[in-house]
Amino acid sequence: MLLTVLLMFTQVCLLPNALPELFAQVSYSGKITLADRYGLMAALLGESLTPEDRELIDRLLHAVYRRRLKVVNEISSVFPLKTSHLDPRIEALISQCCA
Repeated sequence: MLLTVLLMFTQVCLLPNALPELFAQVSYSGKITLADRYGLMAALLGESLTPEDRELIDRLLHAVYRRRLKVVNEISSVFPLKTSHLDPRIEALISQCCA
């Protein structure tokens, strides 16, 4: 409940030209990381998406749907998320959410 309230009042801000850079990086690597997904969430929650930005997001989501992009459980392409120290139930939840 508290998390929901915090998310309602948290302002999400996207850097200018972040979506084209995110699109290029994800297309090059072939995988979409946790940080990339948060960037997409920030873009979708913002109210200033251009038609070009919306098209980039649609293309990324379509690539994930078609399994051309791999959804990985890494914070970024440089720093993988280590979950081995977590409870197996939590690891299963993370895998379900990020797969």
